[in-house]
Amino acid sequence: MAESSSEAVTEDGQTFHQKLSRYQDSELRLITDYFADDLKNIIESLGIEKILDYLRSRITTLQQDSVALKRQCNEAAGIIMKDIFHMGREAVIQFWETLYVLQTEEKCPNLQSVLDQISQEGFHLVEQILLDTCGHDLPPDLRDTQKIHKRHLFMKTEKMVENTPPGTNLKQKSFNISERYVDVVVTSGQDFKRHSKEEFIRTGGKHEYYMQGAQVGLERIALNKLFRWCHWNGSVPHAVMVSGVPGIGKSTLLQNFVFHWVTGKLYQRFAFVFFFKFRQLNEYRDVSLEEMILLEYPYLEHQLDNLLQDPEKLLFVFDGLDESRFFIDFRSSEQCRDTKWKTQLPVLVTSLLKQSLLKGSHVLMTSRPTKIESTDISVFQRITEIKGFSSKEKQMYFDRFFENKEISSRAFMHVQENDNLYTFCYIPAYCWILCTVLSMHFRAQPKTGQVMSSPLPTTVTQLFVAYVANILANHSQDTSDARHLLRSIGQVAQHGITNHILLFDQRDLVSFKVDISSLLFSNFIIESRDHSKVTFSFLHQIFQEFFAALAYYIEDSPERLKTIFESCSKFQDGHNQMILHFLCGLSDSSTWSLLNKYLGRSSHQVSKEVISWLQTMVPVIKKKLEDSEDKKECVQVLAYIFETRNKNLVYHCLGSGNTFDFSELYLTPLDCTVLAFTLGSCKDTERLDLDSCYIHTEGLNRLAPFLHTIKDLRLSKNDLKDDDVGVIATNLTHSSCKIQKLILWNNGLTHTSCTTLACAISSCPSLRYLDVSKNHLAGPGLKDLVTAVSAPSCQIEHLLLQQVKLTDEYAEVLLPLSENPNLKKLDLSLNFFTDRSAGIIRELLKKSPHMEEIIINTNDFSEEVEQTLGGLKIVK
Repeated sequence: MAESSSEAVTEDGQTFHQKLSRYQDSELRLITDYFADDLKNIIESLGIEKILDYLRSRITTLQQDSVALKRQCNEAAGIIMKDIFHMGREAVIQFWETLYVLQTEEKCPNLQSVLDQISQEGFHLVEQILLDTCGHDLPPDLRDTQKIHKRHLFMKTEKMVENTPPGTNLKQKSFNISERYVDVVVTSGQDFKRHSKEEFIRTGGKHEYYMQGAQVGLERIALNKLFRWCHWNGSVPHAVMVSGVPGIGKSTLLQNFVFHWVTGKLYQRFAFVFFFKFRQLNEYRDVSLEEMILLEYPYLEHQLDNLLQDPEKLLFVFDGLDESRFFIDFRSSEQCRDTKWKTQLPVLVTSLLKQSLLKGSHVLMTSRPTKIESTDISVFQRITEIKGFSSKEKQMYFDRFFENKEISSRAFMHVQENDNLYTFCYIPAYCWILCTVLSMHFRAQPKTGQVMSSPLPTTVTQLFVAYVANILANHSQDTSDARHLLRSIGQVAQHGITNHILLFDQRDLVSFKVDISSLLFSNFIIESRDHSKVTFSFLHQIFQEFFAALAYYIEDSPERLKTIFESCSKFQDGHNQMILHFLCGLSDSSTWSLLNKYLGRSSHQVSKEVISWLQTMVPVIKKKLEDSEDKKECVQVLAYIFETRNKNLVYHCLGSGNTFDFSELYLTPLDCTVLAFTLGSCKDTERLDLDSCYIHTEGLNRLAPFLHTIKDLRLSKNDLKDDDVGVIATNLTHSSCKIQKLILWNNGLTHTSCTTLACAISSCPSLRYLDVSKNHLAGPGLKDLVTAVSAPSCQIEHLLLQQVKLTDEYAEVLLPLSENPNLKKLDLSLNFFTDRSAGIIRELLKKSPHMEEIIINTNDFSEEVEQTLGGLKIVK
């Protein structure tokens, strides 16, 4: 039996106490401040009430209103820490020891990482914190060079440039990054390749739960922790990969990282940071490391030899591995050991990563997941993934975009009312597109309460169609000109995707007959000058993929679709998967209707070919779902169908009475939106298994309208909280509820959930099986649940209360269960019942002749009592 939470700290805990006791008060404060972000995530993950219960048992003077703290979760860590510091040194040590005890009971990566770092680094941790704050004591000449270098990077990173809505006379806007930047959630874990393949549907996305930094198996990483101690491999990383889907904010995060280093707020342990973009490095063939540095930072020429003498003080930042024209194989054995030696760029990069070049230096890199998923990435000691905006950051982005509180509120309300669009908002690039499209609407209808001239988009395809339609409405007088330009631009886009090209020169445009003189051209293509070279690119890679799909409908060439169907069927190319999403979305006539005026009707034949392809894919997917094979591929195809908005297609292909098993597959809220569309189209689902899918609050809300139609509903290990049970209760009380089996095993529920469930159970005649095991249900609310299940009218046959923290005081609470003639099985295993409860359990059995099984194994009964109870037909 696991030890009770009230037991003393183990011998290892005593060692931990000794380590803490050696710190001075100022050092304790320094360490606690350093881990402030982690402590916030830990408190949110474990729950404020649980933290307070533990703290109160150790620090009797701690008086906080846990209800008030729960309401202001974002401030909870600060409130608790402020009180603890006010109580003095011993209270701070007790706080850390409380966290040490909690790690034995709760799986919280941030907690494990923090305690591991304190244990492993000891007093060296204080030195590192001070070094990151104050930096190295450099010689005067290098100090002067560093000032010049920081001033140069400050000019490059202080501004964020934002494109303005087409059709306006406004020029590009630029903002101070410190005023405009909105934080994104970054996580780290060992299961990077587990959910990296489907770039669009898996867009990062992390949502309500991820945004709170409490994802089971994942550690939330703040900017100042990218190069912190990594408990996965027991080392401080020298190479870190930041992955993320298109538009998730990789480049902006790096810009913010470098800006914070320049301004002294981040990682001053690095005396020099060298910031490169792969799209610019594409120009280099054979180049030495010193040449590469001087081409970007020529003012370092006279001090370069000196600063390269201390590699451990250097950080190389590479943005956009997926934008590199070179194939960089991290497994390559070809190495470079001399900073003056000319070699190919891939060799240079891998040599830095493998430490054969400038041993001790550090590397920070970004990439799309699909670029690195098929290669050995063990060269990186930390792999992180950007999950996008949290709910709060979504609102913040809108406020900063519109700069007008009233308009921002109206726009955000429109988005919140559409679950699909709101889900897209966790991707910064989609936020920009949404805000841009909505700003066009609000310019046309500036008054509150007016009806929009055209309906809001509800799918990502409709979002891009609305964007293009607004551009054409403001600029296009000649429909043939618009059609020709978009067809040629689409061909350029497809050429770039096929050949992994994001930057085009004038020859590329000429070869595809792009009319650069067209008034529309600059609305779709950006012209840039860099190193005296003119290049062209799309506003974003997502736009490139949309125009590539659009071209198929304008060309009216269904024959060309076969190639892309073949490549996408392999589910290996993230770019083509995105194109398929847009191809499917454009097959919907209502989506295309916004473009009719400017491009004519869409190709009926192309739409027909797209639907035919989907029809061939769905039966394969249905079989894979039944066999639990390649669930990611199943979600991907369902997402394609979702873009078509064709419910008849879903029902025709899948029918009713389906079993959907997505267990152990991380599902984003966008996945849940797709699944909800599928459930609503199929109806009468036999079983929906979402065990260990980490759907969290936002995902559950997406599925809510259709959960009552499912007979067997499995929601284990999804970090659902007490507030989420209200959604489930609403479905249980639905007049057409068909739920017979409900499994909520291992979530974050407390006794408060029991009260909510009790009310629902009383009005749910269909429920037969209820599993609420491995939740912290001990408390006053448990009696409400027992009362509801005890009612003779309750149809529940199996009640599982395994590992819910029950002690002897709750044994008598269970006695009324004998009044329910339908209850056949009661599981009380893995609780804290002792011999004192034996008599009550005997009485429960005697009063329950209908009971077939009471499971009591792994409690705290003595061997003698267990044998006695065993003789009374209790299953052990």
